[in-house]
Amino acid sequence: MFDCCYHIHVDLGPGLLESVYEEVIFYELTRIGLHVEKQKVLPVVWKDVKLDLGYRTDLIVENKVIVEIKSVEEIHPVHPKQVLTYLRLTNLKLGLLINFNSPLIKTGITRIVNNL
Repeated sequence: MFDCCYHIHVDLGPGLLESVYEEVIFYELTRIGLHVEKQKVLPVVWKDVKLDLGYRTDLIVENKVIVEIKSVEEIHPVHPKQVLTYLRLTNLKLGLLINFNSPLIKTGITRIVNNL
């Protein structure tokens, strides 16, 4: 995943729309044979009722890792909280928050864990 993001960042550079990075990551990961879900709906369950409230993950890789893609000037405190909420809703343990607008992609990747 990190190698893929590095090459995308080097080749395309920062400043594109998040949707562009999402499509390219999706293409690259599926090309190498990984199972990737894109824009998966995350319902909120309230009193045994599933509510579709518009939450969607950018990518879920191998049913294990949520990838949330940003292309923003800076990551704000709400961004990691968003990933943590997605992890809780899916019962997954690992999320990656990737900001492609960072000068170096290694400083733009934040690892977020749920209940570890």
